[in-house]
Amino acid sequence: MELPVPFATETVNVYLVKGEKLILIDTGTKTEETRKALNHQLRELGYTLSDIDTVIITHHHADHCGLLDDFDEDVEVVGHPWNEPWITKSPDFIQRYERFYENLAPQLGIPEVFLKKGPSMTRTLIYSCNRSLTHAVREGDFIRALPEFQVIETPGHASTHIALYRERDGLLIGGDILLDRISSNPLLEPPYYGEERARPLLQYNESLRRLAQMPISRILTGHGKDVTNVKELVGERLRKQEKRAGIVLEMLKEKPMTPYEVCVKLFPILYDKQLALTISETVGQLDFLEYNQQVIIDSSSTQWTYYAK
Repeated sequence: MELPVPFATETVNVYLVKGEKLILIDTGTKTEETRKALNHQLRELGYTLSDIDTVIITHHHADHCGLLDDFDEDVEVVGHPWNEPWITKSPDFIQRYERFYENLAPQLGIPEVFLKKGPSMTRTLIYSCNRSLTHAVREGDFIRALPEFQVIETPGHASTHIALYRERDGLLIGGDILLDRISSNPLLEPPYYGEERARPLLQYNESLRRLAQMPISRILTGHGKDVTNVKELVGERLRKQEKRAGIVLEMLKEKPMTPYEVCVKLFPILYDKQLALTISETVGQLDFLEYNQQVIIDSSSTQWTYYAK
């Protein structure tokens, strides 16, 4: 079912699965337009929200879990355990996220005017839920309501991201891990344990490579059409990413820059309106160059500066 959402993607795909139980995979945002669309499409199929026994969420972004509050109290809610602080809107976690952003922003060279707006990911929580998981799953697990599908962890776009793989026919319910027309943004997130942040673009690349090595026949995606040419599309996305990293490297060869300066040059039109997305992408490219030992970071001052080797 394709539902409207108040984000740039405009719609999200959610999936109704009928087995011994009725299962919904992802929900759409907590908005009246999304709610009406979901209820209408369920009615056309002969169901209501109360008929759904299990909801599985592929990751914590609001367009995939926002309507969880609409379901009955006894509905099983399944997802990666790291969804929990996001979907419950844990005050401690949100404060930690905001501190992470406040500490990271000066290092990236982000002007104070942007800091006053706050992290955009926490602002999207108005479209999300306030509900707990009833069952957490990790790599290799099987979900009781969906016994043929194995959970695979696919971090990068979100640290909480999972996909569901059916070995007998190669079907993957993929969330946002690989989309047919657009690349998924690897987004900066606070660390769940310890102090060091994850490198989401490096994680995302690894998740894509894993998909390319699997005998996947079809991916049911979170946005847009199904994907059937998995290996070819993964190769295309990785080449595009390396090309963008090459552009960033050439920028740094001209002069050393902070991540924010790179972001402005890389996204001259979008950076001020979509800073969270564009700075995440920029930091991802810099992480990639650092991993490949193509840049040096001067972290001796508050603002970090990147130099091409």
